[in-house]
Amino acid sequence: MAIIKYLFWLLYRIWFYILVAIPIIIMFPLLIISILREQWYPYFFKLARIWSKFILIGMGFGYKIKRVEVPEQNESYMFVANHTSMADIMLMLVAVKNPFVFVGKKELSKIPLFGFFYKRTCILVDRTSVKSRQAVFLQAQRRLKQGLSICIFPEGGVPEEDILLDDFKDGAFRLAINHQIPIVPITFYDNKKRFSYTFFSGSPGRMRAKIHNFIPTEGLTIVETKSLNKEVRSLILEELNTNLMKK
Repeated sequence: MAIIKYLFWLLYRIWFYILVAIPIIIMFPLLIISILREQWYPYFFKLARIWSKFILIGMGFGYKIKRVEVPEQNESYMFVANHTSMADIMLMLVAVKNPFVFVGKKELSKIPLFGFFYKRTCILVDRTSVKSRQAVFLQAQRRLKQGLSICIFPEGGVPEEDILLDDFKDGAFRLAINHQIPIVPITFYDNKKRFSYTFFSGSPGRMRAKIHNFIPTEGLTIVETKSLNKEVRSLILEELNTNLMKK
């Protein structure tokens, strides 16, 4: 019985990467055209949302998005969520319709095929380099001026399996205050159970996300970064704990 489980998990992981590749190959000409100019990014974003839905449905993930507040068109936001799974990127793209740019780890650009588009459309950060972290602010500023939003997973990485929610880095909150844009907290409830970074794990099932009420930053200053960080983290942590108590 155990052998069957491990075989399923192995094939399930392989199937995930096949699903990642198939729509990229099919849409390759359109994807290439959409990244030729930065101002064409919204078209790339629409294609990325199609890619995400294809993967989630193909993996057997029935997603459900609860929106307490809905982002307005032509407005910029800072989207933040807990980070537990490789599917977080896909669920974020499905949950949010406003074009946004990910701030993500430089290491992901090494993934074949996916990495080609990742490094040309996302803001990459090398967390070991102070210079790289500073460059993120300049790139994010340029993208916000283009009317886009920014998405950051503020834990800075995926925590260990036994950690429900890791400490948040300050970058997302400092950026939001600098540009006076609202924070949009998002909770992912099931992603760790469905498809975590633990290789032999995962299964089809529902993936739920909740877009909370926005937290305004108008009038806030940089000295309030830590308190904003704490407020957003506490909100998501409380939501995760409440969900656990219901089970």
